[in-house]
Amino acid sequence: MSVGIVGLGYVGLPLAVSFAEAGEHVVGIEVNARRVAQLRCGESYIEDVPSEQLQAVSDRIEATTRIAALAKVDAIIVCVPTPLTPNREPDLTPLVDACQSIATVLQAGQLVVLESTTYPGTTRERALPILEESGLRAGVDFHLAFSPERVDPGRTDWTLKTTPKIVAGLTETCGNAAEALYGLVCDQLVRTSELESAEMAKLLENIFRSVNIALINEMAELADRMGIDIWEVIDAASTKPYGFMRFEPGPGMGGHCLPVDPFYLAWKAREYEFSTEFIELAGKVNQHAPYLAVEKVERRLNEMGMPVKGTRIGILGVSYKGGVGDIRESPALKIISRLGALGAELAYHDAYVPELSQFELSSASLDDLKEFADVLVIVTAHPGIDHAGLCEQHQVVDLRGVTRRSRATARPASRVTLASVKAA
Repeated sequence: MSVGIVGLGYVGLPLAVSFAEAGEHVVGIEVNARRVAQLRCGESYIEDVPSEQLQAVSDRIEATTRIAALAKVDAIIVCVPTPLTPNREPDLTPLVDACQSIATVLQAGQLVVLESTTYPGTTRERALPILEESGLRAGVDFHLAFSPERVDPGRTDWTLKTTPKIVAGLTETCGNAAEALYGLVCDQLVRTSELESAEMAKLLENIFRSVNIALINEMAELADRMGIDIWEVIDAASTKPYGFMRFEPGPGMGGHCLPVDPFYLAWKAREYEFSTEFIELAGKVNQHAPYLAVEKVERRLNEMGMPVKGTRIGILGVSYKGGVGDIRESPALKIISRLGALGAELAYHDAYVPELSQFELSSASLDDLKEFADVLVIVTAHPGIDHAGLCEQHQVVDLRGVTRRSRATARPASRVTLASVKAA
């Protein structure tokens, strides 16, 4: 089976490599000509795909900017971004553009699958009519399906192969075609009866995390005001073997899903005269988290008798999560912007992000950052850094809780009895 993949980013490129490793011929469509040139040279720009892994299957991956190349494949998978507009509403422009381009080359018998995260109804209401402008009928002349991506950049314990893959087809036959496709690279498939169920399942996964992150951030703010160590609270609560799932506070959410997906569902819900107040409140709390982080920096500087203006602040980590270089929706960007507006002198260290062009900053070495800064702010905890050790010689604002030396640990119940306590 030959597979076409539209969009070779954090989702599309690992998918392309997986199909190539399964022995399939892959045609990768990427609008960024520079990326295409890199791929043709065997150079990967995605952390989860080492260049060596890409080079091992490069003879089975045809990277191009030409949409016409899709006319010769059996299946087309759409992995383009689905961002938000400046007004926090769904921006389906990349998805619509991709479908319009596919419609110009769509062939009878082909399978088209959307992987891009979106609101329920997108595949049926938006993609289907555009694809049928080809003159072919979905479910009759070509297959149409939806299978949400479940990529967690930097994660190695759950991969594309081992993570259960949700699939849904416009018709039973469409669903069967999608199962046949993903069965080549996934160990377990989860079939839903409707496209909309699969679309909403993806949103539920991420909204669940968004709501719980908002909850723990709100709890952290309250604990801070009450003088309670929220990390000790979380450690203690986490010892319960049922009914509790650990979430940790931080300076805000980032990445391609969590900060975006709740707004997709909230926007769609308005069409049904339904207000998703709980979801929207969580989004509001999470959006405010970077500003609370700046307040923590201000409080530390106040304790040191220093104003923000003119103080040299070193930012440790600017990507949205440890171990990756993705800065999409990273809270570090808001924190840097706000501190800069308050007059701070800023520098940063992040081995995964060499430049922040929007701030005209380049990553400094860790030694240079320590030499420069009056105070260090841990925004993203990358592996390989002794964060706890930094506290011994530097003023540190830890927004990730990685410098705490003591952790509450479970231990066997003591043999001490009430009688022995009274005797003591």
